[in-house]
Amino acid sequence: MTGIAVIATMAAGCAEAGRAAPPASGATRAGETSASADAATPAGTTTATPGTSGSPATDAASAPPAASATAEAPGVDGVLASMSVEEKVGQLFMPVLYGPSADTSSGENQARFGVDTPAKMVARYRPGGVILFPWAGNVKSVRQVVALTNGLQKASPEIPLLIGTDQENGKVSRLAPLVTPLPGASVIGSTRDISLARRAAEVTGTELRALGVNLDFAPVADVNLNPRNPVIGPRAYGSDPKKVAPMVAAAVQGFHDAGIGATAKHFPGHGDTGVDSHTGLPVIKHSRSQWNRLDAPPFAAAIGEDVDAIMSAHVVMPKLDPSGDPATLSKPILTGLLREKLGFDGVVSTDALDMAGVRKKYGDGEVAVRAIQAGVDLLLMPPDYREAHRALLAAVASGKISEARLDQSVRRLLKLKAARGLLDRAPVADPARAERVLRSAEHLRVARLITSRAR
Repeated sequence: MTGIAVIATMAAGCAEAGRAAPPASGATRAGETSASADAATPAGTTTATPGTSGSPATDAASAPPAASATAEAPGVDGVLASMSVEEKVGQLFMPVLYGPSADTSSGENQARFGVDTPAKMVARYRPGGVILFPWAGNVKSVRQVVALTNGLQKASPEIPLLIGTDQENGKVSRLAPLVTPLPGASVIGSTRDISLARRAAEVTGTELRALGVNLDFAPVADVNLNPRNPVIGPRAYGSDPKKVAPMVAAAVQGFHDAGIGATAKHFPGHGDTGVDSHTGLPVIKHSRSQWNRLDAPPFAAAIGEDVDAIMSAHVVMPKLDPSGDPATLSKPILTGLLREKLGFDGVVSTDALDMAGVRKKYGDGEVAVRAIQAGVDLLLMPPDYREAHRALLAAVASGKISEARLDQSVRRLLKLKAARGLLDRAPVADPARAERVLRSAEHLRVARLITSRAR
């Protein structure tokens, strides 16, 4: 891809974390997801191929689609042409919905969306996707999660949903204790074996797919440059961009082996921060040459493996954009660097929009509009969904966001869905198969192997 050619002389680095307790009914919760000059190792050059000894088992009946995340998918333009402006705006959102089933009534849903169940929210607003969290009551048991994801897809019959989660493993593991307890990125990085990064991602992706989850907000592509980083730390593969980049590339391959989408995060890099963007606005003073050398290579490596999505960071990099706006709202960073310099034309997702780092200067409606103007396609977890939705509809109606710009983002989202086999009809997860796949003996062996090789 063009981005890899541009970075052919680079090295790598940056990040962030997620945690929180359930909010009180109707309350706004503070952020939850996530979310250079020497050459990085060419992506995939030494990565083990799937099917080698110890690779995770996959039922033949659920073999993943072979499509590339960047392939032009038949039917995308036809679907786009059939959509109203309201439906297109809906595709830009990925909210949290509350409850263990699609038909669960919740005061949280009523307060945020004006309807009481996840299914009614999906039917009313037609979002592009939904993100799952245990604190939202979404994760109780294997059969419950399968019923939830199937119910959500049933509520969106015309365009299936992206159903995402932050399953990085280690410190950030939204589906624990249901899934195989794999080590986090820093442990995998310490093995110096990129084949293990691929196998871990394939195990995770296979288990997510069995549950009906089709997009993981992983891998972390940040380089943990600051030992006192309060939010990345062990979530990163390491502190050397030349070693992190091939690990990130291998993880993307592993998710694709399993047939689900992967998200590299947090662009342009969150690894050299001393402030948690969930609670503040970090400022990183890297020069353009430092960014090229330290932060960019893992993202370039992910792009080289056709990563489905890249998540923005709520960090300010004044040498990359002197406006003072976080990268999530920065056109010079998201369009200038990510799109134009690195050549990425996949989905750009925000990190959670309820995090303090992105809410310092603008209201929740204006944040949504500015993010799309900057180059974002997917708005993750807006704290005031109805305000953000209204603001985007008004921006399109006024021409502040052109219909051509709106179509650009919706087309990218539809192409991601098509590439992962989701555009025509959503796959129906099988609870019995999920119980066989999750924490299987073979997957547990992969977890033990990684732990035994950690240094």
